[in-house]
Amino acid sequence: MHTTEATANTLHIVGLELRTDNQQAAQTIPAHWARFQAEQVLARLNGRLDDVVHAVYTHFAHPGQDNLGTYSLIIGAQVAEGSAVPAGLVHTTIAPQRRAVFPVANGRFDLVGEAWQRIWATTDLDKTYLCDFERYQPNGQIDILVGIR
Repeated sequence: MHTTEATANTLHIVGLELRTDNQQAAQTIPAHWARFQAEQVLARLNGRLDDVVHAVYTHFAHPGQDNLGTYSLIIGAQVAEGSAVPAGLVHTTIAPQRRAVFPVANGRFDLVGEAWQRIWATTDLDKTYLCDFERYQPNGQIDILVGIR
């Protein structure tokens, strides 16, 4: 079950980037999260606007068509526009767009992969395949936001 929301403003995200694909994701993404924690990425972000962690899926091999092939996963946080990007990190934007919002049980990081499996199996969403993201709130709330037309 999902709701929809529309973002009105561009979000500027700075974080740690991984290039991966769906065949490798089960191995590469958990290791990427471990690296994000070990390198204390949030503490390195000047101009960070809040404590919400964003895991942004973008730079798809076939933008606008599908999520087959490689894509980037950038784990980071929202920063003020024009903030410096520390060495080893990247900047990406989340453009204003309509999104389907899929909640995951509070604090249940272990259920995020399962939720993605359900989303991929959903046939009634007209997905954009441009930029999707997971939003991790400090209170434990987790949402997956999928771009839709």
